Amino acid sequence: MFLFLKYLSRAVHEELQFENECKRLASSIKTIPNEDRHQTGESRRDNNEQEACVSFTVWRKSLLINCNGFTVIDSRGDIVYRVDIYGGGRPQEVVLMDGAGKSVLTLRRLKKLLARLDDWLVYEGEVGDDGPPYKSGKLSNKKKPICRVRRRVGLFRAASNAIAYVCRTTPGKARECLIEGSYANRSCKVLEESSRDVVAEIRRKEVGLSGGSFGTEVFVLVVRPGFDCSFAMALVLLLDQMFS
Repeated sequence: MFLFLKYLSRAVHEELQFENECKRLASSIKTIPNEDRHQTGESRRDNNEQEACVSFTVWRKSLLINCNGFTVIDSRGDIVYRVDIYGGGRPQEVVLMDGAGKSVLTLRRLKKLLARLDDWLVYEGEVGDDGPPYKSGKLSNKKKPICRVRRRVGLFRAASNAIAYVCRTTPGKARECLIEGSYANRSCKVLEESSRDVVAEIRRKEVGLSGGSFGTEVFVLVVRPGFDCSFAMALVLLLDQMFS
């Protein structure tokens, strides 16, 4: 009984620490002013023509004790996305959930002969244990992926500076994009392949006026108007699997 109460006390203490840390991290999120957007790859526009970007603090920490994952916080300090990854090694599936724990997107490694280790399929919602793997080169008649994301390997499309590519598999469900930069340094841009417009960006999170940063465990995801925030976060999860 004593051991149980001790464990419960420690769990409550850790939960309070986690909540306070979430509020502290969220307090320093800033929306990019319209006049500064040209610095991140988008042309400057009039305030009436362009809404503000949306910024999230991404924390590489699960809400669950002894579990890997992510917690994503908005500017009000609310948890908007969460990821819980059980066990070690390389998971075959990663589920992006909203703050309430509902599945938003499911990411699965491509199960196909000769497929590279870092080829992924993205599905809407929850797929389930009997989800649709690639086996014979054809998709089953179950839920189909909205896109495929692959890491650049060797000389694959060597003329580009991209580190990963987003290939649409369902018309209208996802954009053809490429990702440039360095995830290890938390400095990446997601660009629409046809227009080269920056639609999302990963940045280091700075600490107040001191000019320091939180390192690689806490960083910022900036999403531009018109680009799906959930999909942008899914790309962060895939980059983490590919380059961590």
